[in-house]
Amino acid sequence: MTTMSEKIMKINTAGVYYRDLNARLRDAIADGATKIELRNVHGQRYIGTDLDKPVEIEISGTPGNDLGAFMNGPRIIVHGSAQDGCGNTMNEGEIIVHGRAGDTVGLSARGGKIYIRDDVGYRAGIHMKEYKGKKPVIVIGGTAQDFLGEYMAGGTIILLGMNLKKGQGHLSRYVGTGMHGGVIYVRGSIPKHHLGREVGVAKPNEKDKAVIKEHVTVFSRLFGFSADDILKGNFIKLYPRWLRPYGRLYAY
Repeated sequence: MTTMSEKIMKINTAGVYYRDLNARLRDAIADGATKIELRNVHGQRYIGTDLDKPVEIEISGTPGNDLGAFMNGPRIIVHGSAQDGCGNTMNEGEIIVHGRAGDTVGLSARGGKIYIRDDVGYRAGIHMKEYKGKKPVIVIGGTAQDFLGEYMAGGTIILLGMNLKKGQGHLSRYVGTGMHGGVIYVRGSIPKHHLGREVGVAKPNEKDKAVIKEHVTVFSRLFGFSADDILKGNFIKLYPRWLRPYGRLYAY
């Protein structure tokens, strides 16, 4: 329901060059728009990059690389799939994708939340970190390609595997390679030889279960799933065994 304080702007982006589109976004926000609906998006890059206003951007189509990069507060909803670099170095805000996303989701994110309904590509969560009390979160409804959580230094990744067949484990390899902070929760299983040497495996404790429940509840509400059904699955916790996994390579 629209309130009197909301100002909605609709933009047909068909054939609009990405620089022109982003300029129009900034003009709309400067003019007081609180919600912007983008229709017919076909690969325009950098949508929402570096925005620092509490605006909601609703996208129909497929946005290009670096959706929401460096952003600090907006809420982006994609009715479709996203390409590479979704949430690159984001500081705060939300990205919600009603489809899949490409490689390097949440690259170097230091805050904010990313919810992907389906699968993600390679190196999701690479170099994620925590910054001044902010903890980025990525929730993936499907599975991930190789190098999930590579060089991860902080934050939380939750991998739900909802599209896997019964008894099928995640096939991601090199999970957590170079990981030295943060935590990855996996619903289902990953072969031990697919984990980086830096990664330890444990059962979630009560605190972990509360974190999982919090984010799975939000994920389920966004995409119309049953949180109770998801939480019935078995979860494992992946954590860094060392704070400086490669310290010996550089120490004198």
